Amino acid sequence: MKAQVKSLDGRNVREVELPAVFSEEFRPDLIKRAVLALQSTRYQPHGTNPYAGIRTSAESWGSGRGVAQVPRLKNGSRVARVPQAVGGRAAHPPKVAKVLTLKINKVEKRKAVRSAIAATMNPELVAARGHRCADGLSVVVEDAFEDLTRTSEVIAALQALLVYEDVEKAKAGKKVRSGRGTMRGRRYKQKKSLLIVTAETPLAAARNLAGVDIASVASLNTELLAPGTQAGRLTVWTEAALKKLEEM
Repeated sequence: MKAQVKSLDGRNVREVELPAVFSEEFRPDLIKRAVLALQSTRYQPHGTNPYAGIRTSAESWGSGRGVAQVPRLKNGSRVARVPQAVGGRAAHPPKVAKVLTLKINKVEKRKAVRSAIAATMNPELVAARGHRCADGLSVVVEDAFEDLTRTSEVIAALQALLVYEDVEKAKAGKKVRSGRGTMRGRRYKQKKSLLIVTAETPLAAARNLAGVDIASVASLNTELLAPGTQAGRLTVWTEAALKKLEEM
């Protein structure tokens, strides 16, 4: 596969051969498993107090009273402690010891990453994610893109590359979350836009753009390449990033 390298003003400057990884077979099943396994590492364990519902004076009255032989409070007749009673303990409460992390084989995880990388150059998959760009394809830009230090310069470059429309779409898609999450530090939902991949250091000048993620080649993972388990993310690759990818 070949791709056109674009300058910061959007002109085609040369053609490069893409690394062999871009010819990888598309495996949506592996990509989904890898993303879910990665997300599961961030789950927060939660559970009840082990003694919840059993710190009580309740004892059974025994036989001969014409009532069920269940534990009852000392200063009354209300049933306590047993799970089948109103106000009793929970039968099978959540436990912090439960293992929440999903497992995936190392070979499968690596294949999933390669497959997700290849999907960024598939125009059908990029279009299926709803990304907006003129060519309908991820772009390769010259290495001068990595030297940009101001957000305004990055915006100008993305506009010249005809992919900034996707950032504007993500910015317009920012919504207030429904439900209790608005009170818990996750008030807004933000749609995903571009992924900018550089060789060594992530492009800090682009970190505040709506929906944009920045990453170096070494830090790429399936969740960055396929948000929500759906592959084909619109990606801006620098020429140096492709060389680094080929070396790895």
